[in-house]
Amino acid sequence: MAIRTVQFLAIIVSALTLIPAGAHLAALPNKIDLPQAEYFTVQGIYRGWAALGALWALALILNIVPAFLVRSQARFLGFAVAAVVCFSAMIIIFYHWTFPANQATQNWTVAPANWQALRQQWEYSHARTR
Repeated sequence: MAIRTVQFLAIIVSALTLIPAGAHLAALPNKIDLPQAEYFTVQGIYRGWAALGALWALALILNIVPAFLVRSQARFLGFAVAAVVCFSAMIIIFYHWTFPANQATQNWTVAPANWQALRQQWEYSHARTR
């Protein structure tokens, strides 16, 4: 019974993490070539989304638990490990590309000289995680 509950929660939370991810990916073609002022205005819609990062950590934990619980069942273990690897990769990509762009632009409120390169880094790092 416990394994089913954890698997259900892992699926629900994992699916919830894909909602903002899908929004970023869907917006990319419309945002990538915007001039600086318009781009920074549009980026303002993401204020407060950092709280959704907690879902990534929760999804990672909720996918580690079933991997542990089914460790003796090779058929299921592979899927559980794949989910853990995917969520780990999402977090690594975020902290390697997305977060530094957010920091350099102070969450898209300050335009440094290389803001266009940071925009590319930010936008395409979201495409990598989906």
